[in-house]
Formats: sequence, C-alpha cells, structure tokens
Amino acid sequence: MILQKIIAHSGYASRRKADELIRAGAVRVNGQLASIGDSADPEVDRITIKGKPLPRVEKNIYVKLNKPVGYTCTNRSFPGKKNVFDLVKVPGRLYAVGRLDKNSRGLVLLTNDGELTQELAHPRFEHSKTYEVKVTGDIRNGELVAGHLMKGVDIGEGDDIAHAQEAKYLQNNFFIITLSEGKKRQIRRMFEAFGLKVLDLNRVRLAGLELGDLALGEWAYLSPEELKSIKG
Repeated sequence: MILQKIIAHSGYASRRKADELIRAGAVRVNGQLASIGDSADPEVDRITIKGKPLPRVEKNIYVKLNKPVGYTCTNRSFPGKKNVFDLVKVPGRLYAVGRLDKNSRGLVLLTNDGELTQELAHPRFEHSKTYEVKVTGDIRNGELVAGHLMKGVDIGEGDDIAHAQEAKYLQNNFFIITLSEGKKRQIRRMFEAFGLKVLDLNRVRLAGLELGDLALGEWAYLSPEELKSIKG
C-alpha cells in the first residue's frame, strides 16, 4: 500500500499532510528514510513519524447520528458543553464529517477513516447536503425566495455569493434546501439576506447518505449499502 495512504488510514494525518511529512524527511520505514511513492505493509513494516511508531491501523468505523440541537460537533471538550461524541459509544477516536452548528439538528457522519473524512470535507468534491428549513418572517412569495437562493445571495463577511444547488418552497414558511458548498452558517445567512430568521434546520441527507427514520439522539452503524453510497 502507498505510504501516504497508510498514514491517512491510521488517522495520524490526511494524505496531503502525509505528503508533507515524507517530503520533510519525518517518515521512515524500517529505519530507512521514506520517499514519495514508497509502498509498505502496515502489518509487517515498522513505520515511524518523527521517531515515533505510526499508530496501528484500526478497523474503520462508520456511524450515522441524528444530532439534537444543543450539541457541538468538535473533538475538543469544553466543561458544561454537550458534544455529539457523548452520544456515540464505540471504541477508538472518531471524527465528524459534515459538521452542524450547535443550533442545528440532523444527519452527521462519524468515522475514523481519515481518507474518507478528507475527501468528503474538501470543497473540490462538492458533495450535496439536503436540509429541511423552517423560517420566520414576512414571506410574500416563497417560490421567488427559493429562486433567488439558487441564483445566488451575497452573504457578506468576505464570502461573497452563496448558492443553493436546489431550493423548494413548500408551505407555512417551510423550505427544502440542497447545498453543494459549505460556508459557515450558510443557510442561516442566506435567509437573513431576505430578512428571514431560521427557526429550525434539520439535515436529512449527506453525500448520498439518508437520515431515514433514525430517532433524534440515536445512532447506527452504516449498512454495506449505505457505505457504498458515500464512497461512490
């Protein structure tokens, strides 16, 4: 297996960071300085980074969670703050893919697969995410608002124009929004441009993975079919 991939699979660093470590001379295989393009067997070869053994590659874990409001999606722990990792009890360290802000709820993917995390999080892959959004404010023409969301909205703060891949107005101030980009608080800021405030934001789809009937606060391992859908 290519050395960069081994490092990414271990969860030590992304493939891009692994490239940097190898080029910097920080990686050795069986005591020999590694080069870009080298291969190794993680079960046989001794791989070290900055003189320390590479963590043993763990079995990949893939979990979907229906995140409640009030929980953060960070690996950092803060006193008195609720975290999604408090809800999921599995061995090893996981990372959140497709984070949601504290005041949002819905589908979050948790995994220790560093390579998949890097792929799904990188803007160039443009994986779609679908949300159910309830807003408050004066909506005279919901279909017109949905059309403007797709054409593009200036959300300020140096982020310029943000677009919805798809936007549909249903009724009673309720929208279905699909994004292929992920600017900070993007949906909330897009609606704020129309004088509307988001009351409830629920993600129901992420990169081919569906929330389904998973209850709020519950989690489940991905099925083989679900794993195939996110890996394409």
